[in-house]
Amino acid sequence: MSRIGKRPVDLPSGVEAKVIGQMIEVKGPKGTQSFTATDDVTLTVDDGKVVVEPRGKSKRARQQWGMSRTMVQNMVTGLTTGFKKELEIQGVGYRAQMQGNTLKLSLGYSHDVNFEVPSDITVTCPKQTEIVIEGSDAQKVGEVAAKIREWRAPEPYKGKGIRYKGEFIFRKEGKKK
Repeated sequence: MSRIGKRPVDLPSGVEAKVIGQMIEVKGPKGTQSFTATDDVTLTVDDGKVVVEPRGKSKRARQQWGMSRTMVQNMVTGLTTGFKKELEIQGVGYRAQMQGNTLKLSLGYSHDVNFEVPSDITVTCPKQTEIVIEGSDAQKVGEVAAKIREWRAPEPYKGKGIRYKGEFIFRKEGKKK
């Protein structure tokens, strides 16, 4: 039995959910999102709660049960409070700044890196060494953060690069004479 799947998803005030076949559409203060579940689960909306039930006892039905419930919970959370990822930049001369809809990164290359920000994601730079990514879709926020981090992942000797806030980088010892 899925411990996650058993719990219904509460819909806070201002959030509506509508089930059409295997698709659930959630409307909230920050927009609208939809998710299409597999045929292994059944989605129902009962008095302010979304209930996800498996359609059988197969392993795949149990896997999809918990995953589908989490996807619905992420949609509700994203449309009410939103998701946020914070990145830190470490390294001499490494910096970031927003120019319109483009994130301009100076990361020690011979050229600046220009990263086009998707329309439904908000990127801000409170400091030259901090990047804050916000949006209502958890997957897109994480994907944008990973793509930015990919340009200069932290290296293990000096720790230079782009890292998630609070991330621990295992440091290696350099060469010895």
